[in-house]
Amino acid sequence: MSRTSAPAPVEDVGTADIGNKVDSPLTHGLKQRHLSMIALGGVIGAGLFVGSGAGIAAAGPSIIVAYAISGLLVMLVMRMLGEMSAANPASGSFSVHAERAIGPWAGFTAGWAFWFLLCVAVGLEGIGAAKIMVGWFPDTPEWAWVALFMLVFCCTNLAAVKNFGEFEFWFAALKVGAIVLFLGIGVLAILGFLPGSDNPAPGTGNLTGLGGFMPNGSEGLIVGLLASVFAYGGLETVTIAAAESERPVQGVAKAVRTAMWRIAIFYIGSMAVIVTLVPWNDKAVAEKGPYVATLDHLGIPAAGQIMNVVVLIALLSAMNANIYGASRMACSLVSRRQGPKALGAVYGGVPRIAVLVSSVFGFACVLLSYWRPNDIFVWLLNTIGALILVVWFFIAVSQLVLRRRTEREAPETLVVKMWAYPVLTWVALAGMAAVFVLMAREEGTRVQLYWSGGLTGLLAVVGFVLQMVRTPVAEPVAVAVAEPGPVAEPGAVADAEAAPVVVTKTVPEAEAEADAEADAEAEAEAVTEPEPVVVTEALTTAITEAVTVAVTKAVADAVTKAVTEAVAKPAAEAATKVVAKAAADAVAEAVASSGGSKQD
Repeated sequence: MSRTSAPAPVEDVGTADIGNKVDSPLTHGLKQRHLSMIALGGVIGAGLFVGSGAGIAAAGPSIIVAYAISGLLVMLVMRMLGEMSAANPASGSFSVHAERAIGPWAGFTAGWAFWFLLCVAVGLEGIGAAKIMVGWFPDTPEWAWVALFMLVFCCTNLAAVKNFGEFEFWFAALKVGAIVLFLGIGVLAILGFLPGSDNPAPGTGNLTGLGGFMPNGSEGLIVGLLASVFAYGGLETVTIAAAESERPVQGVAKAVRTAMWRIAIFYIGSMAVIVTLVPWNDKAVAEKGPYVATLDHLGIPAAGQIMNVVVLIALLSAMNANIYGASRMACSLVSRRQGPKALGAVYGGVPRIAVLVSSVFGFACVLLSYWRPNDIFVWLLNTIGALILVVWFFIAVSQLVLRRRTEREAPETLVVKMWAYPVLTWVALAGMAAVFVLMAREEGTRVQLYWSGGLTGLLAVVGFVLQMVRTPVAEPVAVAVAEPGPVAEPGAVADAEAAPVVVTKTVPEAEAEADAEADAEAEAEAVTEPEPVVVTEALTTAITEAVTVAVTKAVADAVTKAVTEAVAKPAAEAATKVVAKAAADAVAEAVASSGGSKQD
């Protein structure tokens, strides 16, 4: 299906001027306060509290620069995504935009890659939260806590979207309160005004001493930059949730416009406070975490337990948001005929099957961490390593294409605009390419880049095959042409027969009629003989169903065999052989099925 001939996805109907609603079976149960707090808390993830310690240990005080550079990239990505989502709110978010801009294969690839990323992340966050609980209750099994958290948030998302909104509202409020309190305490300590503290104002000693601002040189800055980029995950959820809010366009616009100061304060501000107060080479920064180390340094009582509570809240919030995001992305993909139909079943405005499958997949990842920690689980971690960058890349390319199209077709929907288009869009793409190159240079991230690239390539191939079989090249594309009915007498009431008649015709026929005003006899013949169009639709449907089943089954078998064989053989060799065989089987089965349907 080419870009120009692709029919508009189901979710593409809603725009800013149509009552601020999205044409979707999902409900609009999220209020503006939910969306505002989801946007505010979405940038405060567990990666900020847990993962920033390794970046500080590698980059030293220059971690401030690393977070500023990566924060600038994320601001540009968020602005681009906000522009497209405000113009076309959809629960599929960037997947829908990629399909409209590039083609169905791009929407398929971006959507399922993001779904896979979120499901694995749910498992990882569950493990992190369970470890904190086991620290408080040593006699309890870790897996039981994971199962409990998974059950709670699965049920929350099964009930109604407003339940997700309420949980995220309070989780986000607690996270925002904690980070604001930390920043307040830190600023008072830097100025030397912290009540009850005997520590003098640190000045710039920790920033310029101990090896200088860049103690490990450019290599340390690069490691810190890579660590900081992946701490920003979660910003995309607000554009997915906006489609189920009361006023999606205003919600997205507000979230995007406030993204800059939120990133600057929460991330860059936190890093500046930490490296100003605590020596960057203090072992406690990496071992306990930078926030605990800072509070301990200031003599705050029970600092470790306080931050454990904050980190637990951040992890549970991320679990809740990721189950929600994964289920909505799966539902959106199915609505565009890019996934199993069962996943798209909506009950009471909630895609409950998608919620269940996403939760079960996440819990399966947890079980693999116990059963196969050294092979399959490591493979899962490496596979999701660079997927967020892949998603950002699709966002940037989609905005580059859709901005021109929207300015031409519906400029009134551009309530949010990317700055300095297209210059900053190209700058963002160059920044992403630079991060990919840096990942390839570093030994610790190179394998993640390769596995993430492999999964992206596999999804792209499957998506492209589905796109091709759904648009037979030899068959003309059918379009609907409205023909005027008889003109009513003056003063008479027009009846049903006087209304325009919608006639199905092929594109060549419609173009010929528009250009040459073909005679009435030829028009009547085209109207009364629609059999070729019927055959085309039936054949396309048959091929679609056959290839969908065949490819889905083949890919599932391929992945299963690849993972199994990877234990005994090198993973690359096993995956290559099995996927090649699966692709051949899928094509053969698709051709056989389509041939049988044509004979029928």
